Amino acid sequence: MALTMLNELLIEDPSPPMLLYQVSKTAKLDTLNYQSCFMQGIFAHFPEILFIHRTYNPTGKVLYTFLVDGPRVQLEGHLTRAVYFAIPAKEDAEGLTQMFQVFKKFNPAWERVCTILVDPYFLPLPTLAMEFPAAEVLPSAFHICKFLQGKFYQLSLEQPVEQVLLTSLQSTMCSATAGNLRKLYTLLSSCIPPDQLPKLHSYWLLNDRIWLAHRWRSRAESSRYFQGLEVTTRILSQFFGTTSSVEQGMTSLLRYMQQNSGDKASFSLGLSTQSNHAPSDISPQGPKVEQLVEACIQHSLHTICTGPAAQLCLGELAVVQKSVQLIGSGSEKVNIQILEDTHRVQPQPPASCSCYFNQAFHLPCRHILAMLSARCQVLQSDMLLPQWTAGCAASLDNILCSKWNETLDKHLAVALLTEEVGQLLQHCSQEEFERRYSTLRELADSWIGPYEQVQL
Repeated sequence: MALTMLNELLIEDPSPPMLLYQVSKTAKLDTLNYQSCFMQGIFAHFPEILFIHRTYNPTGKVLYTFLVDGPRVQLEGHLTRAVYFAIPAKEDAEGLTQMFQVFKKFNPAWERVCTILVDPYFLPLPTLAMEFPAAEVLPSAFHICKFLQGKFYQLSLEQPVEQVLLTSLQSTMCSATAGNLRKLYTLLSSCIPPDQLPKLHSYWLLNDRIWLAHRWRSRAESSRYFQGLEVTTRILSQFFGTTSSVEQGMTSLLRYMQQNSGDKASFSLGLSTQSNHAPSDISPQGPKVEQLVEACIQHSLHTICTGPAAQLCLGELAVVQKSVQLIGSGSEKVNIQILEDTHRVQPQPPASCSCYFNQAFHLPCRHILAMLSARCQVLQSDMLLPQWTAGCAASLDNILCSKWNETLDKHLAVALLTEEVGQLLQHCSQEEFERRYSTLRELADSWIGPYEQVQL
């Protein structure tokens, strides 16, 4: 019955997710791997640092939640950083190897994982190291903090001592400098009974490599980071850790993600190339819509374009992410301004733009990508010429050489300069106009000669 509810819930999802599961002979859920299109896109956008959290339920089953981490991740809302859910058959080498391999199969960006943060008692480190050979595995600051908090409560210390330790721990986690960590280490050595001190593994505080992965955050950012993870882990425990039915727990968790206003964008945006909603159709709540849309566009470029084409377009997208200043739309045309560079975009397939990049390569330029981002849309296959679609082989060097056209280059350079000069002349005072016009008149006469009137 619970599996039926789980399947029905997923059918309601507007962007069908990846769901793999196996059931035992007693029709109980044995293994599960789940990832929505949005989750896949977020991981593809922020794969460098992976945070793994484990949640156990009363029957001994464990839910592995993969979350993105690191300086570039600025998503807001509960569970918006979660990119994968998995329940292995067993927490042994075989079960975890299978789980990680399924994750890697559906996420090519796994090769870009540099750091994996886990809880200090994560025993299957050899399996993790074998499946992610290029990644460094470290205990996470959050899990160390939770571990020490739990130990302080278990030791039944005097109330004033316990309060001092908790306050010092919280302050140190929000400013994890080497000096503050050393002070906390000294405080533990003086306040904890010597026979209990080894159980706290206080040497973690002196391992600078652990804290380098966390120290880049400001005090305010650290506070928000710990609070966000605290809420996330409590939600996971609430839905999965308190019920003996694995199926019911996962169904409740996924329903919460769909219904919770803070995560609704993850299910309405998705990564479907069929999405054509206007910005007004997207809920303003939840994670930053711009980041979600950019992740969707990036995913669509990788999916639709050849490798070299995607490489060129991603360079244009990088400019969009930093430089978009103004987007104005009309019924037939869309005007895109990036800094002082203004161009006209024709959004109807195949999309075109007046800029040199699009005119030379016939690929989606920064202006077309900015238009897609503003409309919360992704790249469509009919916006590309056939030679750029996935499956067509071409190297980047061949592309750059084959598309060079000196005549076109000169024509576009002149056209762009003419348009820019025209804009400057139209938006200046009469006195400034007369001065600039006179300068242009003299320049034109000097090039062609005073005896031939040149129309400006």
